[in-house]
Amino acid sequence: MTTTWFITGTSSGLGRLLTEKALARGDRVAATLRRPEVLDDLRSDRLWATRLDVTDTGQVRRVVDEAFAALGTIDVIVNNAGFGVFAAVEEATDEQIRQVIDTNLLGSIHVIRAALPHLRAQGHGRILQVSTAGGQTTYPNFSYYHASKWGVEGFCETVAREIEPFGIGLTIVEPGAAPTGFGDSLATAPITPEYDAGPAGDTRRALADGTFPLVNDPEKIADAMIDLVDRGATPLRLPLGLDTYQDVRASLVARLAEHDAHREAALSVVRDDLESAGRPTP
Repeated sequence: MTTTWFITGTSSGLGRLLTEKALARGDRVAATLRRPEVLDDLRSDRLWATRLDVTDTGQVRRVVDEAFAALGTIDVIVNNAGFGVFAAVEEATDEQIRQVIDTNLLGSIHVIRAALPHLRAQGHGRILQVSTAGGQTTYPNFSYYHASKWGVEGFCETVAREIEPFGIGLTIVEPGAAPTGFGDSLATAPITPEYDAGPAGDTRRALADGTFPLVNDPEKIADAMIDLVDRGATPLRLPLGLDTYQDVRASLVARLAEHDAHREAALSVVRDDLESAGRPTP
């Protein structure tokens, strides 16, 4: 069965890989990117490519509407466009902060909002929201990137519950670090010596000298996403990568331990009238 995809950020990396693999197996793809000409080598009657800047809300609505009008049915929306800022908290510029939030958080939100009326009307559909291991855990020098990804994960976790009655599934895909070229495109800022002497500097040097582990295969990540769609599985989250599994698990275990350590304080603020009325307390 032919699947029709709408994918953002298809000029390189995971978005490009997904586009290539979908076309190779006979699927249709609405590919969106800032420079459509970079997909000229993939031109076919199954590729619908157009310019899209996900930070332009009006353009997002127009392009999504045009894609559904041109292709009729779109089965899978892949929110993949992303922007990364690699800087300590005081180093990033106001413009860089706005761009990472506008692209990763607001851009993803607006694509989902634009697509949902069409998906509801056709009575089915899948949304794959590309996040990262950094949507559940953190690494120094990525604070603004994490802010955008943790934000979009909270948004998507809520939306997944709201749209389930419409036959629409949403999965947050969390790839780990892989050689996709994303690291080379990270925005940077002048180094602050005080931060460079600590964890932020350690992470910066690890990226510079190649010791920051890029242990995952981007081809396999793309294949796993396609397989998820083929199987019709709709988990809320799909961790993909050794670092995603290990680092996120360690973060969740530590957060749960800290959460449980404050149980007495948490329950101490329950209203007295609930207890006196015999109503159940947590």
